Amino acid sequence: MAREIYLGNRWVGDGHPTYIIGEIGINHNGDLEVAKSLMLAAKQAGIDAVKFQKRTPEICVPLEQQNQMRDTPWGYITYLDYRYKVEFDQEAYTEIDRYAKELELDWFASSWDIPSLEFMESFDPLTHKIPSALLTDKELLRAHRETGKPIIVSTGMSTMEQIREAVEILGEDKIVLCHTTSSYPCPPEELNLRMIQTLRDAFSCPIGYSGHEVGLVPTVVAAAMGACLVERHITLDRAMWGSDQSASVEPQGIATLVKYIRVTEKSLGDGVKKVYDSEQSSLKKLRRISQ
Repeated sequence: MAREIYLGNRWVGDGHPTYIIGEIGINHNGDLEVAKSLMLAAKQAGIDAVKFQKRTPEICVPLEQQNQMRDTPWGYITYLDYRYKVEFDQEAYTEIDRYAKELELDWFASSWDIPSLEFMESFDPLTHKIPSALLTDKELLRAHRETGKPIIVSTGMSTMEQIREAVEILGEDKIVLCHTTSSYPCPPEELNLRMIQTLRDAFSCPIGYSGHEVGLVPTVVAAAMGACLVERHITLDRAMWGSDQSASVEPQGIATLVKYIRVTEKSLGDGVKKVYDSEQSSLKKLRRISQ
């Protein structure tokens, strides 16, 4: 079976260009204009798709955390109120959908609960994303499978056994399994990029990488190691308020990352040794043969 999956209007997998996702997540801080600026930056950089996050706060925030107070840009408010501040509603996502079509940019979201998944389904996205935190939520996994859409799955803070159980529920024919480490930012010694090959050996589906590191090099290396899909958080400014901003990539860095990945793809070649036409002049001038 080919290690590939169809996302939107293109194939993703071995032998195809790396599918690059810019995760906006909640880095928009509830501001639609910030979200649209990030979408434009992603498009201009050559990113293939952007991803948001959708939650129903009263479901996703544990009861014991809902009334905890927190300093935020909106004042000293409860954690539950904060979660509502960074959630986009129907009107906002309708505008995101319209703007994505205008830009010809794919978009989708990770849904953290079943009502959010149903909400996102109304926009008929090309795919859904299961975040690492919910890899073990079997009810949510089954709800994703029932959409019939391709699913991208992150594997942070999970054991191999937990990953296998999730894959068994979702099936290997319509998923991309992404190696990730769920720390923000992630120290280099915990990136464990060799897990990309471990997942390739264990499963027949396409394998991707979701990075939370500072810098660009590990993500490019991940693509070289066989990650056919890569995802990075993106931001307008890493100094902005929010827990994910420091592990995100700013617009100039986004463009550089795309460029480095595309150059890497060209550089890998096919592994068959050959003498190139560009070598001929050096061969004629410098080659020495002796018996």
